[in-house]
Amino acid sequence: MTELSDTHVEESPSTGGRWAAGEDPAKRRQILDGARRVFMKLGFDAASMNDVTREAGVSKGTLYVYFANKEELFTAMMETERAAFVASVRNTLKETSDPATALHNFGITFVAHLTDEKVINAMRTVIGVRDRMPHLCQRFFTGPENIRTVLKDFLTSQVQAGRFEIDDIDLAARQFLELCGGSFFKLRLFGDMDVPPPQHEMDHVVTGAIRVFTAAYAVKQQG
Repeated sequence: MTELSDTHVEESPSTGGRWAAGEDPAKRRQILDGARRVFMKLGFDAASMNDVTREAGVSKGTLYVYFANKEELFTAMMETERAAFVASVRNTLKETSDPATALHNFGITFVAHLTDEKVINAMRTVIGVRDRMPHLCQRFFTGPENIRTVLKDFLTSQVQAGRFEIDDIDLAARQFLELCGGSFFKLRLFGDMDVPPPQHEMDHVVTGAIRVFTAAYAVKQQG
């Protein structure tokens, strides 16, 4: 792949001027997309910044303007992926006013993502660098906004609406996530399940999770 010229300032479409060095969002996205393909194919240890420049189609000078080293690039890539997923599940919960349907859609989206091949590879990579980059594991699994905080916000709104009665919302959110994805995730992570589960299996497990969850927390209707 031919490298682009080593130019660090580019036209800003919003102002007609130029982006400051390292601030062009399209260029950053281009680099992160290339980095994702490289890391998913080679893993963190085997991948190099040179691999990323070739895959992303940028010069080494441009790459280092945006990211100082491989660790910073990997962290940015993982956080970008996580943020996109969090946004998608938040939108899923807003698509219907029926809490059971919302939880079902959330559960299916969650399990499908959690068992996707690229996500499993990313999880293995994160676990593999835990001793050298403990902060990455912490940010990846428990960042300021993650799948659990999204679910907690939803459950809080349902409690306020009188549909659920939950004393410990954090615990309830953890329980629902485990009910939906615990066995699938572990089987995929440790190689006992070679491919993501089929739709009917995900639906069966998530439906059962909702049945257990609502039996414990849903407010019983009178009459």
